[in-house]
Amino acid sequence: MKKGFVGAIAVTALLALYMWAVVGSAFALIGTGKGIGIAIGLGALILPLLCLVLIAREFQLARTVSTMADTLLEAGELPVDTFPRSRGGRIDRAAADAAFTPARVRVEENPRDWRAWYNLAFAYDASGDRRRARAALRSAAKLFREPAAHAAS
Repeated sequence: MKKGFVGAIAVTALLALYMWAVVGSAFALIGTGKGIGIAIGLGALILPLLCLVLIAREFQLARTVSTMADTLLEAGELPVDTFPRSRGGRIDRAAADAAFTPARVRVEENPRDWRAWYNLAFAYDASGDRRRARAALRSAAKLFREPAAHAAS
């Protein structure tokens, strides 16, 4: 079992305990029988439901990304971080930018190729743009889950 997965499970368990307390408080407010208590209690129940949806979405993405990485590793195509780093461990910006351009071009040329999106996500991450890296991973995962993606693999 991977270390990151264990950490995610631990944080999810802590969040579940917190949500359990929120649900208990929400039902206590609903149980008062007063209009405002019922309204606040019902409103408070939305938060745990939203958290469940978001957590499920993140675990689905993590599972898909892990499967994509395994697929790329088996094919000898998994990107490897060989970027030069500063003494503090930061990736050299010029090297990250140089790696980004070919990845972006590959996606522009093959917008339906999940491998291209995965590599673009890797390039965004190396450049320090986590938001765009995550969006590119979501695009890669969506394409990967399409049946036609595996026929081309």
